[in-house]
Amino acid sequence: MTPAALGYAMPPEWSPQTAVWLSWPVNDERHWGGAKHTLMRDKFAEIAAGISLFETVRINAPGADHAMIREACNRARAVPERVELFDHPHNDVWCRDHGPIFVKHRETGELAVSDWGFNAWGGKFPPYDLDDAIPRRVAEALGLKRFDGGMILEGGAIEINGLGQLLTTEAVLLNPNRNPHLSREDIEQKLRDTLGVRDILWLRQGIEGDDTDGHIDDLARFTDDTTILACLEKDRSSPNRAVLEENFDRLKSFTRPDGRSFEVVHINLPEACEVPGWRLPVLPASYVNFLIVNGGVLVPTFRQSRNDDMALGQIRELFPDRTVMGIDCLDLVEEGGTLHCISQQQPA
Repeated sequence: MTPAALGYAMPPEWSPQTAVWLSWPVNDERHWGGAKHTLMRDKFAEIAAGISLFETVRINAPGADHAMIREACNRARAVPERVELFDHPHNDVWCRDHGPIFVKHRETGELAVSDWGFNAWGGKFPPYDLDDAIPRRVAEALGLKRFDGGMILEGGAIEINGLGQLLTTEAVLLNPNRNPHLSREDIEQKLRDTLGVRDILWLRQGIEGDDTDGHIDDLARFTDDTTILACLEKDRSSPNRAVLEENFDRLKSFTRPDGRSFEVVHINLPEACEVPGWRLPVLPASYVNFLIVNGGVLVPTFRQSRNDDMALGQIRELFPDRTVMGIDCLDLVEEGGTLHCISQQQPA
């Protein structure tokens, strides 16, 4: 029987959580070596400390690095008893994509791990064998059941509400670099069978500079069962403008299970973040790449005081019962993602 048939489903991110998982930066010249490793180590410690204000943070890292990681977290003033380290070697930091996607039994509350294949966004950044093993390692460490998802899927490619609806993009899930042997119908069925969702809501593509081919968590996020916060682009010359307007129109056409439309709220992208000579001409900076935690929302900012303040204000209005905290992610987004991309929540 499938996980859904057994009674499991993926809870929405705003559900109560036990922990948030991170994969610590690897000191590897291909990814985070040299001076960049020190910068990113300190940034991850800052993020871990922010999470620890609200709940436990669990960190994948080789055992040999644990003392260094704990010291860095202590310097960042993380709550010590809320930092847990696991001897889980990995290749890169994007735990949203290579980490476990947790599902929960609707009646008993039993937690399990759905384990999907990971191929580094279509084989773009090898090696990824250690990343692909993280869901199994986490399931074993926690003593949880593990269900094979049966296809390549990254956590950043999906966004769900509590009504059995899932948002995703054609540019990622239908990309031949992921599951060329599967049809759209096959992919939808695997999502229903493993994550317990009913409706699959498709946007077309994502923003410029996104190595993932267009993850949903840079485009549109549910903030509750009936509200979607979606990006738009103010700059008429930006290639993102037409793409995001099309996405926005599609979102307005989607309906909830009761037949009513969603409330679709727009938030502007930050001004273009560029690094001269870098491999990404425009960085995939987005305010909707936030992380929801118990009692809080951690939001990426990009050293654009006016735009950052406006985005934080909008998100506070959508989460009036949570503390909204901005975290500078300009250096982090150079590598292709921010707070949601590096994290994976574990439901309570």
